[in-house]
Amino acid sequence: MTPVQARRHEADRSPMALADDMAASGPRVRDDMTVEVALSVMASARVEYLLLCDGDDQCTGSVTRAELAVHRGSAMYTDRIRLRDVVLAL
Repeated sequence: MTPVQARRHEADRSPMALADDMAASGPRVRDDMTVEVALSVMASARVEYLLLCDGDDQCTGSVTRAELAVHRGSAMYTDRIRLRDVVLAL
């Protein structure tokens, strides 16, 4: 199996399944990152999700670009919203 096929296989899994797998590859970010910075990281890394980590570097969940886009479009959105606040709202 080539590495490209392995990545494609992982991309088919849901972000929550990836978050449950502590060996999952992909961008891991702290949950205190702002939505704006997270969207920039996703664009730079060309990924559709980020794995969220707490202060102890333990994976606590994930967030997708689509989820952030919906939240960003809401009337309650400000540029100071943290990823942990978005996950709680989902």
